[in-house]
Amino acid sequence: MTLGPARPTTLRVLCSALLGALVCLAGLAARVEAAPLRIGYSDWPGWIAWQVAIDKGWLKQAGLDVQFQWFDYSASMDAFAAGQLDGDFVTNGDALVMNASGTRNVMILVTDYSDGNDMIVARPGIGALRDLRGRKIGIEVGLVDELLLIDGLHQAGMTLNEVTLVNVKTNETPQVLASGQVAAIGAWQPNSGEAMRIVPGAHPVFTSAQAPGLIYDVLAVSPQSLVIDRADYIRLIAVWNRVVHYIENPATRADAVRIMAARVGLTSAQYVPLLAGTHLIDIAEAKKVFQIGEGLGSLYGSSQNADAFNVHSGVYRSPQNIRADIDPALTDAQP
Repeated sequence: MTLGPARPTTLRVLCSALLGALVCLAGLAARVEAAPLRIGYSDWPGWIAWQVAIDKGWLKQAGLDVQFQWFDYSASMDAFAAGQLDGDFVTNGDALVMNASGTRNVMILVTDYSDGNDMIVARPGIGALRDLRGRKIGIEVGLVDELLLIDGLHQAGMTLNEVTLVNVKTNETPQVLASGQVAAIGAWQPNSGEAMRIVPGAHPVFTSAQAPGLIYDVLAVSPQSLVIDRADYIRLIAVWNRVVHYIENPATRADAVRIMAARVGLTSAQYVPLLAGTHLIDIAEAKKVFQIGEGLGSLYGSSQNADAFNVHSGVYRSPQNIRADIDPALTDAQP
């Protein structure tokens, strides 16, 4: 995949004509002719959280002209690759996959990490992950929940060679578990929850709460948009901090949950468990996550882990340049 054409604005024409970065930066102050920023988001609590800012009018209050466009997750990455979006909310591992396939992007914001919503869900009678030795597991090979499975197997003293993977689209995993074709599935919410709903007695034997920081969720933007729209992204990140605090404040949490639940057609009571499995990250914590380190407490360390998984799994051949794929400066610029 290659990155499609950028937004047809005067600033982009100037930049593509190579009149220099200074010209582009000077134009940031007056984006009179620029089209709105186009950001893709999908059904994940850390991204649905943006609905609070949308419904409350906080984006306009911040002087931002942003179109949040709703997609199924994979379709959002396709739209980003086609140049139809300036930025997209993805996992850090999938941001690396896009870069490896030619869809250049830079991670500029960490919204959350999965804290229980990604699960290995087993059929009744299977008590622990180690009981899956020699059994079939339905999972979308090459995506984040295979990485979760590998980490869980490692913690159980096992390897991937001791189970049999059945490649299944994540949104189809509940039905595959119900069919009896597999002993367990790997999926994220709401798919993992749906699997437990339609298979009585199905339960998680390993979740992302046991591997915090394994899966970070980020805003990845095109390099062109990062140059042209940098000031807007800094304001956008400031709005995110407001969103997190509104959700986490006991006085306003119920209103936030109501807004988020309505976006995906659920009741507040149904949505509370989904939100509980997501660790939202405000700016203060994000500044720590953006520090270079080797462990899962760092976006760099987590991304190195995901990169090694992607290469080992054959998702792509060559390791990615992690430091070039992450830009902490916009988060660090926040007060």
